[in-house]
Amino acid sequence: MKKFFESLANVWKIEELKNRILITLGLLLVYRFGAHVTLPGIDATQLNSLAGQTKNGIGSILDMFTGGAFSKASVFALGIMPYISASIVVQLMGIAIPYLQKLQKDGESGRKKINQITRWLTILITLVQGPGYIYNLYRTLPNSAFMLGFDSFSFLFSSVLILTTGTIFAMWLGEKITDKGIGNGISLLIMVGILARLPQAFIQEFTSTITNNNGGPMLLVIEIIVWLLVIIACVLLVMAVRKIPVQYARRTTTGDFEQDMMGGNRQWIPLKLNASGVMPIIFAQAIMFIPAALAGLSKSDASQSIAGAFSNMFGFWYNFVFATLIVVFTFFYTAITVPTNKMADDLKRSGGFIPGIRPGLETSDFLDKIMSLITFPGSLFLALIAVFPAIVVSFGVQQSWAMFFGGTSLIIMVGVAIDTIQQINSYLLNKHYDGLMKSGKNRKAVA
Repeated sequence: MKKFFESLANVWKIEELKNRILITLGLLLVYRFGAHVTLPGIDATQLNSLAGQTKNGIGSILDMFTGGAFSKASVFALGIMPYISASIVVQLMGIAIPYLQKLQKDGESGRKKINQITRWLTILITLVQGPGYIYNLYRTLPNSAFMLGFDSFSFLFSSVLILTTGTIFAMWLGEKITDKGIGNGISLLIMVGILARLPQAFIQEFTSTITNNNGGPMLLVIEIIVWLLVIIACVLLVMAVRKIPVQYARRTTTGDFEQDMMGGNRQWIPLKLNASGVMPIIFAQAIMFIPAALAGLSKSDASQSIAGAFSNMFGFWYNFVFATLIVVFTFFYTAITVPTNKMADDLKRSGGFIPGIRPGLETSDFLDKIMSLITFPGSLFLALIAVFPAIVVSFGVQQSWAMFFGGTSLIIMVGVAIDTIQQINSYLLNKHYDGLMKSGKNRKAVA
């Protein structure tokens, strides 16, 4: 433990790393401040009904991703989610549109053009979601909450404009954190919003178990132990890999390759157990909003029953469909993000081969088969973590606290934390210090 704190102290000895961390913290503070700034024209003292709408169910997920800005009718009420939606759409369009496929292969210049397309699409999505959010305010809040008048066009126009500007500003903050700070800025904004709800959720659970004598201290201790075990499981899911041995042939004087029989040039291809990350959960979560929204348009008993089932995120049918979609999207997203054909071609061009497998098509088929075999248990594990909050709720855990026992929130928190720590480690190692996960001794440069 002492060496770990010494490693933390070493972080502040690296001027560039220290400045990046301070910039990151400052920009995150700006984002959190904006989450508490209410839209002009709304009485902030009359938002209780909106807060009640986001206390449980799907509304709580929206509020969690925005760090409470959704329930506060904040200028950041839509948060960074329109940008996430635009990014997903652009990635999916890249499969079918040749122009986007060409941009993906154009390196840095192509990446800049794709980012610009994503930004414009973000604005378009925000302009669609903004009026929907304002309409929800009309339905939820009392007329007296609108100081500019109920259904006022000036309020609608200005609010949509401010919501759009807020999302663009949040997107800019995320990009600045990525460029000037440490870690992935967009992911950090989401993670900070999720973490903002953690203390309140724990206090509510503490009050329920201790103060209200609903289980007592022992139950709370068990819940914390289970929570820590789930975090460890998430870490294993994010970091677990299957290593495929690769051996490189030696180039002869004639320019041909011959097999290195000594095996001295052997390396490994790391294939992740969960190569798709949190994207399958985000895809599935986006689709889970659709059935309730469509069913809510009809007043029939069957439609109302469907709307009720898919509005209860802790219900059986909601979680069954949610888990099924996660498994499907895990295979889908892994297929489009892990280019086994390109990996096989790169190996063949560099003289590499997998022992016992012919280079080229057979190598591609082998890698594809291995990815399918390890993706299936990975998808089941991911689905289990996603629906685990519904399991712990059945044991009497408060819904707000149960949200942190799995689902998108915990996967994002773990994934972003690991990515940020790895970036800090790279700075420490480059400056001849041991990383955060190793000893804190000062390394000496090798001349």
